[in-house]
Amino acid sequence: MLEVDGLRKYFGPNEAVRGVSFRADKGEVLGFLGPNGAGKTTTMRMITGFLPPSAGTARVCGHDVGTDPVAVKRCLGYLPENAPAYDSMTVTDFLRFGAGIRGFRGKVGRDRVDETVVTCRLEQVRHQAIGTLSKGYRQRTCFAQAVLHDPPVLIMDEPTDGLDPNQKHLVREMIQDMAKEKTIIISTHILEEVEAVCSRCVIISHGEIVANGTPDELKAQSPSGTLAETFRMLTLDKEGENHG
Repeated sequence: MLEVDGLRKYFGPNEAVRGVSFRADKGEVLGFLGPNGAGKTTTMRMITGFLPPSAGTARVCGHDVGTDPVAVKRCLGYLPENAPAYDSMTVTDFLRFGAGIRGFRGKVGRDRVDETVVTCRLEQVRHQAIGTLSKGYRQRTCFAQAVLHDPPVLIMDEPTDGLDPNQKHLVREMIQDMAKEKTIIISTHILEEVEAVCSRCVIISHGEIVANGTPDELKAQSPSGTLAETFRMLTLDKEGENHG
């Protein structure tokens, strides 16, 4: 469903992403884990077509990001960090606007919105202006926009950052409910997130992949058997500073 092959990104002389390669299949929730500045968000933006790669490519459902970007975007749902929304719109109006952009109109569009409102548990606030929502409801509204067209591949950048424990639990439940039918990538620096929802994890440090395995396999790499210690071992340099 998703193949990433040798992605590189330069910003001037700085190489932010250094030949990243991995794949994820249907039914997987892949945690893309790394410290701040490791290259996670830059990699996600290249996969989704928001940034052109300096080298390498990504394929989503067989479509190449570089040569067939529109087909890629049809197959993708993307929830960026701090996802934008129109504060003056109600939740329903915002989702209907998104449905129209995606080509869903009339009854089909209304049905897609109604189904997504239920899936993302937004019934109580669907007629409320987005600008008046709590952070948890706002995040779920942006999540709803990302899955409105029922994409086979879903990419989320820090989906629970800043949410309280109850809101985090709800978003993670939504992710797990969708996981059987989709390929899901979660970019995060929160280890708890990985252990809660991910079936496999890629760790990136200084723009390079330093580990790829199940959470249990990664835990086994550390003397204490914890993901936190493995993460520190792989992402701290000799001076004890983050690479990124």
